[in-house]
Formats: sequence, structure tokens, C-alpha cells
Amino acid sequence: MKIEVYSDTICPWCYVGFARLQEALAARPGIPMQIGWLPFELNPDLPPEGEDRRQYMLRRFGDVDRFAAGQAQLLEIGATLGLDFEFGRITRTPNTRRSHALIHWAGEAGAATQTDVKRRALRAHFSEGRDLADPQVLAGIAAAAGLDREAALIAIDEPARHKAIMALEAQARQWGVSGVPTFIFERRYAFSGAQSLEVFLGAIDQVASELAGQAGSGPGAVAGATSAS
Repeated sequence: MKIEVYSDTICPWCYVGFARLQEALAARPGIPMQIGWLPFELNPDLPPEGEDRRQYMLRRFGDVDRFAAGQAQLLEIGATLGLDFEFGRITRTPNTRRSHALIHWAGEAGAATQTDVKRRALRAHFSEGRDLADPQVLAGIAAAAGLDREAALIAIDEPARHKAIMALEAQARQWGVSGVPTFIFERRYAFSGAQSLEVFLGAIDQVASELAGQAGSGPGAVAGATSAS
């Protein structure tokens, strides 16, 4: 089963969704699944170097504590999933194009490597407060995942790769994806948001049943996507 996930590397609910998807995969070991991570930039107009976090919050929301209540909720949820949210360590709001380029490039080494790089990027931002707009930070993530550091530095700024990311984001709009995370199962069924484990398992079981009953048929249109909160 192919599961495609649109998400951003600075979306906290995408980190929760990542963890819940991993739980679902572990709960269905008998179903072969391949995960593909797709780009969705929440702040595509930020300068390439990003922006000071405090200035960004004041400029966009007029309040540096705009999401304090949501962050408290995320701390509780994260504790149940083994996620260490350290919001106080985040001092930059990065432009995430390069991080998506890194994840896109990592996919060329295989789905498992791409998932590892995605996990490391999320952790770097949310747990370590590292700047995902910094090429050296991204190269370090690549090296920690067993990839070539110098090749990563080239990949994250390749014009053709950036065009590929924009094409994937255009595809998201065509499919009606308006919020992240959005999970697409075999292009038959989709939902948005960091849903409960039961929702993930329900989607996996439903699509697995359809695949078993319709062997040989082509994938249907993406349906069922809703906006993430």
C-alpha cells in the first residue's frame, strides 16, 4: 500500500501525524506499506534565510504568544508519543524549501531513508531548535542519516529540484489539499490532520480490503481530504 503524506517540516501537527502514522504501521505489520513524503510550504514567501521567530509572530499575528494554548496541548500529546517539543528553543521561522529539497533528494535513496531524514528534520526543528533554512544544518541531518554531506549541499539548492517541489505543491492544490498533514492512501482515500490511531487504522484496513477485493484495478481519485486544524 502506498501512503503519500503532504506536510511541512515546521508544522507541529505534522510531527504528531508522523508519529501516529508510525504507530499505525507498527500495528499492521502484515500489510506492506511504502511511505512518500511530499512538500507543503506553510510560509513559501519567507526569504530563503527565514526570519527571527519573535519578529515573524509579531508581524503575522501581532502576538508572540499566539499559540501558547496550542503548544501546551502539543506538549501533552507529544509526551504520549515520545515527542520532545521544545518550543522555547525555536528562535527562527525558516523558509522550508531547502528542507523539502533535502527530503525529496533523500527519497532517491529509498523510502526508508526518506522517512529517516523527515524524522530527523522534524526533530531538529521541534526538539533541538535548529534552523532548517541553514544549509549546514540540513547537510548535518543528511550525514546523520548516512547520506553524503557534500551531495546534500548541492541537492538542496538545485533549481530543477525546487521546480519539482513547486510542481508537487501545485498537485496538492489540484487534489484539494488545503491543510497539513494530509495522508493519501493509494490515491483512493485521504484525510487531513493528526488524527487518532483508530482513524489511521480504519483507513489502512479499508484500503487494504479494497485492494484485496479489486486486485488489478487502477487507483481511484483522491477523495475525503479535509482542512487540517
